[in-house]
Amino acid sequence: MKLFQQMLVAPAALGLLASGANAAELNINGVSDYAASADQVTSVTQFSDVYPTDWAYQALSNLVEQYGCVAGYPNGTFRGNRAMTRYEAAALLNACLDRVTEVTDELRRLVAEFETELAVLSGRVDGLEARVGELEATQFSTTTKLSGSTAWVLGAANGFDGDANEAVSFNYDLRLTLETSFTGKDMLTTRLRSGNFGPSIWDEGLTFIETASSTGGAVTVDRLFYTFPVGDSLTVTAGPVVRMDDAGMLGGYATAYPSDLLLDFFTYAGGTTTTNLAGSGPGAGAVWEFAPGFTLSGNYVAYSGGNDSSIGIAADETGSVSAWQLMYAGEQLGGNVTAAAMYSYEQNYGLTIGTTAANALPINERNSFSIAGSWAPMDSGVIPSISTGYGYSDPSDTSKNIQTWYVGLEWSDVFVEGNSLGGAIGQAPYVIDNDDDEENYMWEAFYSIPISDNITVTPSIFGISPYTTGGDDDIFGGYVKTTFKF
Repeated sequence: MKLFQQMLVAPAALGLLASGANAAELNINGVSDYAASADQVTSVTQFSDVYPTDWAYQALSNLVEQYGCVAGYPNGTFRGNRAMTRYEAAALLNACLDRVTEVTDELRRLVAEFETELAVLSGRVDGLEARVGELEATQFSTTTKLSGSTAWVLGAANGFDGDANEAVSFNYDLRLTLETSFTGKDMLTTRLRSGNFGPSIWDEGLTFIETASSTGGAVTVDRLFYTFPVGDSLTVTAGPVVRMDDAGMLGGYATAYPSDLLLDFFTYAGGTTTTNLAGSGPGAGAVWEFAPGFTLSGNYVAYSGGNDSSIGIAADETGSVSAWQLMYAGEQLGGNVTAAAMYSYEQNYGLTIGTTAANALPINERNSFSIAGSWAPMDSGVIPSISTGYGYSDPSDTSKNIQTWYVGLEWSDVFVEGNSLGGAIGQAPYVIDNDDDEENYMWEAFYSIPISDNITVTPSIFGISPYTTGGDDDIFGGYVKTTFKF
């Protein structure tokens, strides 16, 4: 108990103990002896009638040894069970007040001695407060977070055209993301990216490896867009460098399959099976949550008009994509369920189906439809998460229709808690109304090993048959990807 607490409690307690005493019953000599002995006791063990088993032993020890304001009687006793007179209480309280006075006087002396130093410190604090206020008033944002990731990919594949493509390679992809909020509800996203991968191997424009950035080692602005709420259920996104599947442009992916694995096709097949995702440029989109778990979203991106100002945005020559999606995400059937239906319209994107002069089909416009869904169990076990999607395209300037599909599985906590095992199979967009064999099959399998919260190692193998439409070359390869997040 603190000194002042003891001082506050003492009068009430002493008043109760001494309620039956009066001045006539007071032994003046006893009080005098009690007061005179105040400087003689320095340890509670000096009292012959006080024992460690007494209920107030610790409190008495603190008063005697820490504050030195408790005295006993000349015969070395404390007489803890004896009622105190008011004079005895006054003597005890006076001794304690003397100690408080000593401490107060010492504090005053220290304040006076260090008066100059305290004044200097006070001035420095005032100066720091002024500088902090100036920084808060002039800085561009009160909250900016930097996050990053880099993927290192080591591996090789055979079946490419040219022996050089079959060599073992070791490449990197680096992404640095700045997320800035001005109001606490909005978000300005700036992403810088760099990588030294080679070009895509797919005639249809599908990137070979999901993490394959081919900037030649240069750092580029990969994303630059702003997201803000309008009311409680509508979110709007717009910017000069945005992609139609970015956050705030679509409601999300209707898939439980991991988004950061190997083949780009499986990464994006879940929610946007038939839509060209490769292009980024000026665009805008909105997501409306009209009911719990349900979202409706729409967007427009001019991925060539933004890179060439002479083309412009929304011009007849502009390469662009516009997509609309209805999506649901919630808990159903004992697990997490997602489902989405989407329509997209693309123009002037330069896709060519076919690799020979006889069957080459330059596609300038197309309407695409896709459905996708997934189910993931609440707990890990023998039942995997299941993701699937199907897409159909109807090019407006040709009678050759296109379709695509995929199925992906993933098991969590395989062999070791936190590790996951899975794979996917499907067909990238191919012509279904063609006498020539345009079909292809793609598959991949992976085992993800999180070394820590920030480092993950993922060995994987894959196959593509054939890897060019109208061709007969098969590819088989294996890669080990190490991802660092910070």
